[in-house]
Amino acid sequence: MKEFDVVIIGSGPGGYVSAIRCAQLGLKTALIEKYSTLGGTCLNVGCIPSKAMLDSSEHYHNASHTFKEHGIELSNLKVDLKQMISRKDGVVSQTVAGIDYLMKKNKIDVIHGFGSFVDAKTISIKSDDGKEEKISAKNIVIATGSKPSSVPGVNIDKKRIITSTEALQLKEVPKHMIIIGGGVIGMEMGSVYGRLGSEITVVEFTDAICGAFDKTLSKELQKVLMKLGFKFNLQHKVTSAKVSGKTVTVTAESLKDGKSIEIKGDYVLVATGRRPYTDGLNLEKAGITADERGRIPVNEHCETSVEGIYAIGDVVRGAMLAHKAEEEGTYVAERIAGQKPHINHLLIPNVVYTWPEVASVGYTEEQLKVDKRAYKTGSFPFKASGRARASMDTDGLVKVLADKETDEILGVHIIGPRAADMIAEAVVAMEFRASAEDIARISHAHPTFTESFREAALAATDNRAIHI
Repeated sequence: MKEFDVVIIGSGPGGYVSAIRCAQLGLKTALIEKYSTLGGTCLNVGCIPSKAMLDSSEHYHNASHTFKEHGIELSNLKVDLKQMISRKDGVVSQTVAGIDYLMKKNKIDVIHGFGSFVDAKTISIKSDDGKEEKISAKNIVIATGSKPSSVPGVNIDKKRIITSTEALQLKEVPKHMIIIGGGVIGMEMGSVYGRLGSEITVVEFTDAICGAFDKTLSKELQKVLMKLGFKFNLQHKVTSAKVSGKTVTVTAESLKDGKSIEIKGDYVLVATGRRPYTDGLNLEKAGITADERGRIPVNEHCETSVEGIYAIGDVVRGAMLAHKAEEEGTYVAERIAGQKPHINHLLIPNVVYTWPEVASVGYTEEQLKVDKRAYKTGSFPFKASGRARASMDTDGLVKVLADKETDEILGVHIIGPRAADMIAEAVVAMEFRASAEDIARISHAHPTFTESFREAALAATDNRAIHI
């Protein structure tokens, strides 16, 4: 039986990053992956392919809606969905090949097959051809990620009632896509097809889309998506989805008055979130019990109740984000190697890759109110930004929350162009416990989108914004 210092189950961002860091630290490392390609959901059917589709659809939308304003005339514009998906597949292939290279470069043993616990130190790996191999490890990291979840009364057939995985491989642009769930996945995939000409109807159980974000961002995003043609049925509970030929009928009940509505479309995207994927791991043989939501309980060091067994990413508490999994994977590797790493889950940014993008870090205003913490706020709209006007990206704003007494930045919330990149400055500032005045006094190049962050910080500092 082969013996390793560390065995990692799952090769998504958390798993493969953890494996690389373990190898860098001189630990003999094995990575187990049940699929034929590495990278997990993120690289194969999640983050990377969805961003490729989002970029392609944004190019088409701009060509059909804003190019003329820029003085660019086009004729006979059309969508070649097959080519769009082919390009996306190429991006995925290149990215996955990059992970293969990194495994070889770092001398990590990659074992393809389904891994499960024999006991707390032994893993069984069954390959597709039925062969079984057992390996042992001093430390084991569970990084098996998550799978799409559904709702009662909705049977995902992967043809007309689909998840985001199937939405990345459609053969046609839907005439009317009904999206169950107003979270990140639904808004991103809805944006792809909404830009390509689909009618989009969203059915959401709560009173806001992307509810984990500051309410200001949720409301702004809804306004922007409505301009794209989205229709929203908030505070509605889906009770059934039935397929008849090429038509799907979704029935939903209003939580306000109990009235039932019917919506007909040709595709239904189920985007009600994801559940931790621990199926078949045989956690009980290792002495681990999942909680009521299927998550693996861990302490502040990402270690389970069994010494030497760790869990990271989507299978543990916290937001299901690829970069959160990466941070935890690095943390665990360094912890195993005897170092004293640091991770601050509050300062892991959250992003929605619609256009405009939505990005957030730190406390929301709603959280500060619940905590009864004295705060001040400053905001700046992109319509007042010269750079945003030049690129015709004037939707959205930057919002800064700061402690009322100390001026320390407590939260930054952005909806606007390149928000996903802009949020990094806020994360750096907050890691160093910067004040709003610190940002206000730092020179930002002109004209840039990031000037809006400075203006929002100025607004939070005695209402000193210059350009509004």
